[in-house]
Amino acid sequence: MRCAGRRQARDADDQVRDPIRREDGRTPDVPGRPRLDRLPRPATISEPQHLIDTFVTQYNQHRPHRSLPHRATPATAYTARPKATPGADRNADTHDHVRTDRVSKTGNLTLRHNGRLHHIGIGRTHAGTYVHLLVEDLDIRIINATTGEILRELTLDPTRDYQPQTQKRTPEPTNP
Repeated sequence: MRCAGRRQARDADDQVRDPIRREDGRTPDVPGRPRLDRLPRPATISEPQHLIDTFVTQYNQHRPHRSLPHRATPATAYTARPKATPGADRNADTHDHVRTDRVSKTGNLTLRHNGRLHHIGIGRTHAGTYVHLLVEDLDIRIINATTGEILRELTLDPTRDYQPQTQKRTPEPTNP
């Protein structure tokens, strides 16, 4: 932003940077940044590593951070937060997931289980309907996403690719 419309006019940026001009007339990118190029060349690799370690310690352990409450140091804020740890025994966990899908034109949904696609029949009356699939291991609930109506509950048969709408009934034995 120019304060005046003239070519030689000073802008607000120049006025702010006036107090931090360097000897060579250039403005530093970060005011107060240490000039490492003015230090003598290190003789061993441990000398610059010592400078880096000192900087990291100062930056994380001693410097108060302005955005943290009570101007805490970054290290204090890091150690105060609870850390994620593995939970208890996970052998009893089930494979649960929720998926939103759309019923195909033929009234089917596809679900991958153990690397195989299984086709679940819902019915052509529901073609194009958005549904939520609630899957808990082999138990599946299919819910209409709009109305919340349960369209189907089934236990997946992993040996069959197509899960029909109705299960075949075994004939009841007749008593003579």
